[in-house]
Amino acid sequence: MLARYWKKIGLFILIVACIFNIMNKFVHKLSLNDELEASATYVNQQQNNEEENKNLDK
Repeated sequence: MLARYWKKIGLFILIVACIFNIMNKFVHKLSLNDELEASATYVNQQQNNEEENKNLDK
């Protein structure tokens, strides 16, 4: 009996795994505000590091 339905069982397991993965990403998604703050902080740190490196070279 299992030999007859193995494709359907495999497809069902694959669909359930995909749905679980998508729902997990939605639940743990960062807010847009947090993403923008993290990006701005990173850019500011990079600019400060570049300015410090230019001042050390002089």
